[in-house]
Amino acid sequence: MSAHRDRVRRALIAAPLSVLLLITAAGCAADDSLAAQYRAGTNQGYISGDGRIVEIPAEERGEPVQFEGVTEDGGTVTSDQYRDRVLVVNFWYAACGPCRIEAPHLQAVYEEFAGNGADFLGINTYDQPATATSFANTYGITYPSVIDVESGAVKLAFAQIAPVQATPTTLVLDQQGRVAARISGPIDSPSTLRSIVRDLIKEGA
Repeated sequence: MSAHRDRVRRALIAAPLSVLLLITAAGCAADDSLAAQYRAGTNQGYISGDGRIVEIPAEERGEPVQFEGVTEDGGTVTSDQYRDRVLVVNFWYAACGPCRIEAPHLQAVYEEFAGNGADFLGINTYDQPATATSFANTYGITYPSVIDVESGAVKLAFAQIAPVQATPTTLVLDQQGRVAARISGPIDSPSTLRSIVRDLIKEGA
């Protein structure tokens, strides 16, 4: 585990309230940045986080996240389907440039752990099924995505515990369905996510 991740973990243990306040402040900053982009006419349409990683010690994790949604192929997924496995949840949409960049990294880690203690689920917050399917075909994504644009119900379920202010954002749930780690912004390589997933699998062994 990197020295950076060790420092983040120690900071969380020492001052969880401060971390929560920091996350809240970051969310406000993200909203301000989106407004600034709109006024500037950039049409960027998303806020990309800085890749900050927050890991939450087991004793400080909240309640399990309960959700249900419909995937791009019309299937239904629920949180109960993923119990007893680590679950990586990635919030994305097709026009988000950083989402395109990180897609191969997510797929690589998914392929490594599929059937070996972890699973992946995308949460598409903007697109219709055809657009999400086209993205998956283009970038070789083989795990499903919930289409959440109409109701936002799945994003809201996670927002009770880990609000998502940046796109992309990746949350990693432990085997009990509790948010154990958060990456705000694009994943720049498979190694960081791989390490988090591996640690959580060992934690539940």
